[in-house]
Amino acid sequence: MSTKIAYAASTSLDGFIGNVDTMIINPLIGLLFALAIVYFLYGVFEFLSNQENEEKKTTGKSHMIWGIIGITIMMGVWTILGVVLNTLGISKDQINPEQGTVHLSE
Repeated sequence: MSTKIAYAASTSLDGFIGNVDTMIINPLIGLLFALAIVYFLYGVFEFLSNQENEEKKTTGKSHMIWGIIGITIMMGVWTILGVVLNTLGISKDQINPEQGTVHLSE
């Protein structure tokens, strides 16, 4: 009886983690990437629209730099994940984010 309860708890925990990943983390990553792009574009707009004001041009440059840093970090995360998955030989068809499972070949 206790093994059934432990299995049920493990199954529900796996489902919960899969749902958190699918419903919270993945959309959050997309939102942060979009915010980095918007921040960069805002810096470009600020830099181009304030050519006569050196202080605002400097602020625009700063926004562009921080936007590029944010985009670079997000791309780096995706690249590192891709390298790790390829190194371990895990293909995308082996990962099921909806269920929170990874099926490895034996």
